Amino acid sequence: MKVSVIISVYNEEKYIKACLNSLMKQEEKPDEIIVVNNNCTDNTISIVEKFKNIKIIKEEVQGMTPARNTGFNHAKGDILIKGDADTEFPTDLVKEIKLAFINNPNCAGLTTPVYFGDLIATRKMPWLYYVYLLIPKLIIGNYPLNGPGYAITKKVWNKVKSEVCLDDKKVHEDIDLSFHIKKYGRIFFLKKCLIKASARRLKDNPQSFFGEYQLRFIKMLSNHWF
Repeated sequence: MKVSVIISVYNEEKYIKACLNSLMKQEEKPDEIIVVNNNCTDNTISIVEKFKNIKIIKEEVQGMTPARNTGFNHAKGDILIKGDADTEFPTDLVKEIKLAFINNPNCAGLTTPVYFGDLIATRKMPWLYYVYLLIPKLIIGNYPLNGPGYAITKKVWNKVKSEVCLDDKKVHEDIDLSFHIKKYGRIFFLKKCLIKASARRLKDNPQSFFGEYQLRFIKMLSNHWF
């Protein structure tokens, strides 16, 4: 099975080098790495261009969902790994994701645990991540896809790409996708692949992280249930 990794970027010059370096260090290399330029105005793309064998594509419609969709649609792999630009991946991520899909034929998607590398509390108390995802897990029936690092098959993506919600103001792209793919198989939790992410959204805008994020989640549920 071939593996494509998709990273969408909007002014990520501070983080993108570490993210791509973590992909370069994979024990089993991905067959394809795609960076989606979502209207960067800083040095992000010039940094990306210094890496070899990375495909850069453009998505002019601003937003996480349009950028993700463009990356998924262009990807050639059988497995699509989506990551955020401010994440760093463990060296066995590609290998373990590939094995998980091979060993579980009913697997529609894989999600990974996350800790905030720049927030001491989450390094010492990783269980906080599980508490944060408890409600989505109870509603969906298993852990939802997790924005900083998840994977689905290209086959499943082709089935749901015309169904997924497109408005970032109404949905969380990862949880929305979880709802759409679950009818095609299980979402497995790849516990051993712990991903390091930035806590910038939590630290810089806590009222949005604990307020607006939750309101958007409630709106999203109403759109899926009614």
